[in-house]
Amino acid sequence: MDYDIKREDVEIPNTLPLLPVRDVVIFSYMILPLFVGREGSIKAVDEALSKDRLIFLATQKDPTVEDPKPDGIYSVGTVATVMRMLKLPDGRVKILVQGLMRGRIIEYTQQKPCYMVNIEKIKEPIMPELPLEAEALMRSVKEHSEKVLSLRGLLSSDVLMVLNNIEDPGRLADLVGSNLNLKIEEAQQVLEIFNPIDRLIKVNELLSKEVELSSMQAKIQSQAKEEMTKTQRDYFLREQLRAIKNELGDADERTKEIIDLKKKIKKAKMPKEVEKEANKQLDRLEQMHPDAA
Repeated sequence: MDYDIKREDVEIPNTLPLLPVRDVVIFSYMILPLFVGREGSIKAVDEALSKDRLIFLATQKDPTVEDPKPDGIYSVGTVATVMRMLKLPDGRVKILVQGLMRGRIIEYTQQKPCYMVNIEKIKEPIMPELPLEAEALMRSVKEHSEKVLSLRGLLSSDVLMVLNNIEDPGRLADLVGSNLNLKIEEAQQVLEIFNPIDRLIKVNELLSKEVELSSMQAKIQSQAKEEMTKTQRDYFLREQLRAIKNELGDADERTKEIIDLKKKIKKAKMPKEVEKEANKQLDRLEQMHPDAA
């Protein structure tokens, strides 16, 4: 997969504007659009664009809070670059960001007009050669990912190519973790695991749970579909059988009984509404399986 920015090529300062985000945890290498509407957040974007386009993204703990305080924002987040910005007619802005690396807020140096923070840059440890256990773990994560995507009907050759081409355990953990539809708390836990192998172990655990849930969901859907198909097939066969018997003049006792009841309803000269309801119930009885009648 091609990326517009390589984090190795970016010099990241120690102080950055902070953009608190809601309902999402941003990982390294992740590219996604964000709609920004709060005044302080727009100011943070403006600050980033006026300098080096770099911004610190951290998730707020309660997404319903409109003006989060420092203690309501997770300290571990992601340094990102603002790739594009579009001003919308309603006053909001839409930005496209790409995560570059993890970071931790050390200090809030400014709160107005936007948050400015000093950060600790958290670099991924370099692993020149992966131990066999790590390779086995990566293979397990890739296989589980393929299974989950297949069960969801989202597996494609492009996705397979991306998964198979990743050889870095930390990057694999971030890619899979960002696509698992995790709860915010779970995604934040993954983000806060700095050791790539430990992070991959956590993602593998979450994946195993997701495989089990997706398999169970697929089984339930399959059983429901089979039951519906069986009911429809049984009804169709009963209708065919009845048609054949009618053609042969060999109606069964139940059919004769229904015909007799129809005649009796007609002879009874009921009020129209009562007769209509009686015929309706008789039609329903006729369509029911004999064992259910």
